[in-house]
Amino acid sequence: MIRTALTELLGIRVPVVQGGMQWVGKPPLPAAISNAGGLGIITALTQPNPEALRAVIRETKAATDKPFGVNITLLPSINPPDYEGFARAAVEEGVKIFETAGNSPGKLIKFFKSHGCIVIHKCTTIRHAKSAERMGVDVLSIDGLECAGHPGEEDIGGLVLLARAAQELKIPYIASGGIADGRGLAAALALGAAGVNMGTRFMCTVESPIHQKIKETIVASSEQDTIHIFRTLQNTARVFKNKVSEQVVALERRPGGAKFEDVRDLVSGARGRVVYETGDADYGIWSAGIALGLIKDIPTCKELLLRMEREAEEIIGGMNKLITAKAKL
Repeated sequence: MIRTALTELLGIRVPVVQGGMQWVGKPPLPAAISNAGGLGIITALTQPNPEALRAVIRETKAATDKPFGVNITLLPSINPPDYEGFARAAVEEGVKIFETAGNSPGKLIKFFKSHGCIVIHKCTTIRHAKSAERMGVDVLSIDGLECAGHPGEEDIGGLVLLARAAQELKIPYIASGGIADGRGLAAALALGAAGVNMGTRFMCTVESPIHQKIKETIVASSEQDTIHIFRTLQNTARVFKNKVSEQVVALERRPGGAKFEDVRDLVSGARGRVVYETGDADYGIWSAGIALGLIKDIPTCKELLLRMEREAEEIIGGMNKLITAKAKL
């Protein structure tokens, strides 16, 4: 059994957190992850309104008596969601762990901390991580360039970013991006992390609520099957490489570039949702990290976490064999 600052703080057995994922973080998945010893996360903005989130929280509570959390991601938007309403509903339903992400999270963090909640905040730079630390978050999720979704604009890989976190941060942090097995967990712990965050790997589990064909697409893919969109818009996102994402990049690369209005219909969330519902991997944009290359099966969450735990313990134990006693002179 691996004990870290994360397992102690959250009351979980395995130092693995499920990342918030649009259209994926629905009750069956977070409940299964929490029951398996990790921390499952409900994605608040998958729900249409705060009242719908209340129902989803209650459904998850009925499926697990273990800790789980709620993700609220602050996104640039012409008509922003009712972030405060979602946060208030989750707190009133008794949720005590929150994953936050996005710009200007201070108000949200202050609200959660005023209600005695634990906050895990996602960051892609050490600069932003130190700012969140000053705001009073409990854990930082450090996202390297390898991650799905928004890896920031500075292109720093996890190896350096996590080592820098060890130098600079005073609170526990977890590693996010490129992790899908016990080897990744062991490596993250060696780099000073208290655990890991996984998204793409959890998409490809039995309990994941996405279409079986998408899971099979993930298994058949390699680390070369993702692409960055929105580079020229300074809002980089790593997504699955398909006809739509390649079309978006082509528009960005044309003379004069592209404005968001030029790609709005291609990248709409509604199209991404259809991907997960119908299994048509080319219909819209969907997030995927380069951990794709490490995923070879579709296990249950319990099978996955037990395997990761065993692999990490074996690797950590085996590292001791590399150390030999110095010869006496």
